Amino acid sequence: MSRGGSGFIGQSLSQLLYRRGHKVTVVSRHPGESRITWDEVSKRGIPACDAVVNLAGENVLNPFKRWTPQFKDEVTSSRIETSRILALAISQSESPPRSWILVTGVGYYPPSRKQEYSEESPGGDADFLSRLVKDWEAAGQLPITDHNPKTQLVRIRTGVVLGRTGGALPSMLWPFRLFLGGPVGSGQQPFPWVHIEDLCRLLCQTIEQEGSGGGILNAVSPSSISDTNSDFTQALSKALSRPAVVPAPAFAIRALLGTDRAVMLLEGQRVSPKRTLQSGFTFLYPDLASALVDLVKT
Repeated sequence: MSRGGSGFIGQSLSQLLYRRGHKVTVVSRHPGESRITWDEVSKRGIPACDAVVNLAGENVLNPFKRWTPQFKDEVTSSRIETSRILALAISQSESPPRSWILVTGVGYYPPSRKQEYSEESPGGDADFLSRLVKDWEAAGQLPITDHNPKTQLVRIRTGVVLGRTGGALPSMLWPFRLFLGGPVGSGQQPFPWVHIEDLCRLLCQTIEQEGSGGGILNAVSPSSISDTNSDFTQALSKALSRPAVVPAPAFAIRALLGTDRAVMLLEGQRVSPKRTLQSGFTFLYPDLASALVDLVKT
């Protein structure tokens, strides 16, 4: 069962789950085949299932949305309220799922060019996004009841999700194809990322794995611990056979997105998938070169 199943990540995950023989029910505002509405969840709870995955969230970096108090409220409620509703429904279920998977972000960790973060690292109080992730994950905590003693909460913190049909990459491609590509700001800020296929495979492993014990998994490629925005720019330039010499200056990013959001592009976190690798997961795309060659090929 998935919330956010009609979005970029949700569609990719659903396709992979179907190929692996799973049945998927999407929580949606609109009724339909293999769907359940929020009203039904509120009134009847969730249907019997092995796992619930929450992929909900208004796109924080939507350039067509001004960074107003109203939009900040939309960004917050789209994550926190959906997580709270699903956590309550799970806690009240007579047949609770084995896993409750909340997909959040590595923005939980404070921006830093030197500090390295793993799943055990502290965070949640550095800036707007960091506090949002903290509150988001808190909203997903399951109330302790007699109904859900075995449901494991797994928090998967993703980096920038790279894919052909959604996420950040499509909007990055056109400047390069027009020979206008280049680094963002200084280019030295860390760039935590993950290929969409690896993220969906990690979600599938978490759904299928018995006795995972819950906890936190960082969904970032192994090379993210050292990758910078400049590294990404050069790898994309090489994959597209286009130059990367026109930088996007920091002041322009701040003017377009606002100070709170600009931090997400102009700063970053050095994040490792330490516990993810310890779980036995193997990345198909462990570095930028392999990921971008795959994603931009025709």
